[in-house]
Amino acid sequence: MEAATVQRFQYSSWTDLRNFEGKTRGSLRYTQRIKEDKRFRVVALALDKRRDHRLRSVSDKNSSALLDTGSLLHSPLDEEQILKKKAEEVKPYLNGRSMYLVGMMGSGKTTVGKIMARALGYTFFDCDTLIEQGMNGTSVAEIFEHFGESVFREKETEALKKLSLIYNQVVVSTGGGAVIRPINWKYMHKGISIWLDVPLEALAHRIAAVGTGSRPLLHDDESGDTYTAALNRLSTIWDARGEAYTNASARVSLENITLKLGYRSVSDLTPTEIAMEAFEQVQSYLDKEDGMARPGGGL
Repeated sequence: MEAATVQRFQYSSWTDLRNFEGKTRGSLRYTQRIKEDKRFRVVALALDKRRDHRLRSVSDKNSSALLDTGSLLHSPLDEEQILKKKAEEVKPYLNGRSMYLVGMMGSGKTTVGKIMARALGYTFFDCDTLIEQGMNGTSVAEIFEHFGESVFREKETEALKKLSLIYNQVVVSTGGGAVIRPINWKYMHKGISIWLDVPLEALAHRIAAVGTGSRPLLHDDESGDTYTAALNRLSTIWDARGEAYTNASARVSLENITLKLGYRSVSDLTPTEIAMEAFEQVQSYLDKEDGMARPGGGL
């Protein structure tokens, strides 16, 4: 489950989910990338220049507070327009396929997933929430405590299986450990999986800020300050899961976005900027997929 500051989305029951009707897959292939119109290029360039100018104008003394609020550096309207344009560019070539966001706990899957779903006109589902609903409102933390992790993982696989049966036009935020079971990849690969790759230090800061109450796997290490305890536990979890995340169709590296935009820290990124990069990486994946599908394009 993602940061506590994000309000819970109200999800349909599994009965409603089974009745959900999306568009069927078309035969359209991603043979070439849509050319971006001049107006979009001008808007994007202007936003980049304005962002660079404002970054340079922020004093060292006040930069942290201003960056945290985001009020000075970002225009939500500009960001939303650019994101919508990118979503419209990518959507026709998805052929109705769903998107599954994977990543470590606290990586922003729910927040970014909702933004992507809204931009695409897709339905959004949080896998953890569906599991909780299927167990009469029992929270993930309570499931771990009373039934054990193995029961939760079985419920997680059941949820992904059901979601994959309605493989078109949904964005799904998965739990951090969904990647460790090969069967889950079978279901997620019916759509396009997107890995939100966030540095462990940034994750530890996020989790320390909101607490670990909803994250049962972080309860094992209560030594030292909250940040250190979270970082130590996250490092252990990463050692067990890190390689599994590389099975995703696309990787969204927050460090790479930070460098590209000239920011000081990944914490300066807005969720919309991360969603934009996710669409860029999905577009790149579709390019490669189409190249492999064409005669002579692959082995």
